[in-house]
Amino acid sequence: MSNDDGILASLRYLFEDIIGEEDDTPPFLPEGLPEAAALAVSDGIHLLTEYQGTSYAQLYVDRVCRFVGRLGNDECALRDIARLMAMRMAYEDPIRIAQLKLMELADGKPPSVEVRKFRFDELIGALPAIAGEPMLDALDMIGWRHRRVSIRFSNASWIGIRRLKLEAALKRWRLFSIRYAEERAWVERWLHMISRALVKQPQAVPAIIDSANMITGHGDPYRHGLADWHAIIDGLAKPTFDGALPLDDLAGAMAEARAAAEPDRQQVALKRAIARIRARTLGEAAVAALG
Repeated sequence: MSNDDGILASLRYLFEDIIGEEDDTPPFLPEGLPEAAALAVSDGIHLLTEYQGTSYAQLYVDRVCRFVGRLGNDECALRDIARLMAMRMAYEDPIRIAQLKLMELADGKPPSVEVRKFRFDELIGALPAIAGEPMLDALDMIGWRHRRVSIRFSNASWIGIRRLKLEAALKRWRLFSIRYAEERAWVERWLHMISRALVKQPQAVPAIIDSANMITGHGDPYRHGLADWHAIIDGLAKPTFDGALPLDDLAGAMAEARAAAEPDRQQVALKRAIARIRARTLGEAAVAALG
């Protein structure tokens, strides 16, 4: 499946949610799925059905299907794609945290209060774009887009539980949100880079797959990880696949760059490492051409 087809599939499931035609039947495991990946895919279907619904879980299965039979004998690679993709598709937004707190109560766990720090753009990003984008513009005008705020998630009182239910009910609108559009684009780009690695540099496939681990949680750690991922892909992986950077060991270069990354909005150390790798690679290629 091409990258454009993946985007169309995402939109199809969005429209199904809009018109309310979701089938409650859980998706089946893909045909030809290796045994090593079956448990991860089954877990992903369960997680994403709980997270958003069966149509969303079907989108996950369709994405997994793109790689069934394409990874040779490396069954673990498909397992890792399935596991990491499920984690990213079940991204941690305020709606998800409210869901989890309600699940704790349903499971009989002791009532608790959890305080999480979010940036204003994350909170507004959970709203439908038609409402969120004007609010983000207003925050930009006063310089508050990245301002942090503490949010309480409590299942220890009836008021807290009622609030959690209201927040969890926003799940219906999640697929219209600014954040969902960003996450959809990221997942599709990650899968696209895996597909390109399979063709251009198969030995780098595990490194591209594992790069999803750079992006976790919410708040500043999430934003830093996302920015670092794009810097490494744009600076090393994409130019290698495009033929602009003659990098024979992309996996090693990515590991070197990831080791240099620090929780720094300016990405000084990471950008320096990427520039060093590029200069070294281009220099070696120039010497080889002369010799």
